[in-house]
Amino acid sequence: MNSKKIKQLLFSAVLIMVSVWSLPSFAQEKEHKAEEKFNPKDVIFEHIGDSHSWPVFGDVILPLPVILYTDKGLEVFSSANIREEEVNGKPEKKIYQGKYYSYTAEHDKVAVVDAAGKVNEEASKKILDFSITRNVASMWLGMAILLIVFLSMSSAYRKRSGKAPKGVQSVLEPLVMFVRDDVAIPNIGAKYQRFIPLLLTMFFFILINNLLGLVPFFPGGFNLTGNIAVTMVLALITLVVVNVSGNKYYWKHIFAPDIPLWLYIIMVPVEIIGIISKPFALMIRLFANITAGHIIALSLISLIFIFKTLWVSPASVLFVVFMDVIELLVAFLQAYIFTMLTALFIGMAVEEHHH
Repeated sequence: MNSKKIKQLLFSAVLIMVSVWSLPSFAQEKEHKAEEKFNPKDVIFEHIGDSHSWPVFGDVILPLPVILYTDKGLEVFSSANIREEEVNGKPEKKIYQGKYYSYTAEHDKVAVVDAAGKVNEEASKKILDFSITRNVASMWLGMAILLIVFLSMSSAYRKRSGKAPKGVQSVLEPLVMFVRDDVAIPNIGAKYQRFIPLLLTMFFFILINNLLGLVPFFPGGFNLTGNIAVTMVLALITLVVVNVSGNKYYWKHIFAPDIPLWLYIIMVPVEIIGIISKPFALMIRLFANITAGHIIALSLISLIFIFKTLWVSPASVLFVVFMDVIELLVAFLQAYIFTMLTALFIGMAVEEHHH
């Protein structure tokens, strides 16, 4: 058996182990609701949504800081104080008495409650939640990994100037060269160097978070790039960079195109809508593709609990492994598409007019 076949077998074995590893925590999560009818929707939305805590393994939960700005002042406490707990085999909400109000967790959101434990809607609306949620923590984790990797890579380039790359440098250099030679230069042209730092940051930020989201155990398993708020900010960055970098020909094409005057009433609004729709398409594409992958994988695992038999598990796990392979491709593909389209939009804005 040659080395290529051995690598393929090892890779397949790792994927199967990763998929099976996710089953125990998935089962333990629903153990206390054994008597209730299993609802896959609740489980799926819990996993793809944001949360004030970060599951580690099984029943082990990492509480995160809750930071609230109320109409009376700032409140800071641990999410462990409001996390649901089991009492006599049934889940029961915990109420935390803060400095100004009493708080509890209501559908993964912090709500103000009165003395009887009833949610005070009016007071809850006045709260500004600046908590470090799972998505925020995972984003910091992704940024920390990027900083550690690329600062070490930068240091290696300085120390090994003129020498062949090695280690992490040799792994990532082809991707860096790919973004420069196949994304930036063909789409932006001569002015590509100004935008290389932005494009590399976008590509690797999306890629690392896509890959970490595929890992079903701590510190992975989050859905950062499947959060529309995150993809919206990335799209807004593209919108600002494109329009700030736009030259006079870019703006002339939008507001003073070389067409008959009577067409202005149609074309100018269409061009303005185009300015907004381009980053909007970037936002929706990344959000929808990553979220859909998570939902499909969780839905396939849910089949075991829906049918209440282990006979479904071999087919379920095999389909999950297949989806993991597809998602691995999608993780790279979506990072590439977002970066490539950003470069294309920038190129359209900075392109010089040729007579």
